[in-house]
Amino acid sequence: MKLSSLTLVDGASLPVIHALGVAAAGGPVPGANRSPQLSWSDFPAGTRSFAIICVDPDVPSRGDDVNQSDRTVPYDLPRVDFFHWLLVDIPASVHALAEAADADGLVPRGKPAGATALGVRGINDYTGWFAGDAAMAGNYGGYDGAWPPFNDERVHRYQFTVLALDVATLALPLNFTGAEARQAMAGHVLDQSTLTVTYSLFPDARM
Repeated sequence: MKLSSLTLVDGASLPVIHALGVAAAGGPVPGANRSPQLSWSDFPAGTRSFAIICVDPDVPSRGDDVNQSDRTVPYDLPRVDFFHWLLVDIPASVHALAEAADADGLVPRGKPAGATALGVRGINDYTGWFAGDAAMAGNYGGYDGAWPPFNDERVHRYQFTVLALDVATLALPLNFTGAEARQAMAGHVLDQSTLTVTYSLFPDARM
């Protein structure tokens, strides 16, 4: 299976148009947050639907040092997954998504999850991140891009994966999470392909 993009280059930096947070004088600010263009081909016979997952595996496992101007997030701190995009039940006849098809700008309180013309959105992990913010709390459906801590010593990776599945629907509940999507796809993945890009807001971050 092959995955390509008009804007993402495997192993290169994430274009800022796809980021939720961008560097600015005085600290990061909301960016364009446009979902990337993706195209996929050479998928197996018997494919009945596709799914898209974007995950950042480099998110700090503790939040004590995150976005603190007097210290950094240590490079060797254990890391966890953070889901940025969950879109499942994409029809087998669909082999590409246009740029900004699933996000174009920050939507306070999030875009709705559930069925769309593209497929079925799950909720990304900004749902938990913004939970304590009265102005931003809500369910964040679909794509919301990179906004790593501005003081993180580690460059973050963003893994965009398209999966070919042998079922037409995963029959997931409304507001399903990344963990629930992975569990539902287990045993149904015929093939998959990933593009990995990097992004950081800390000038001295390293891989």
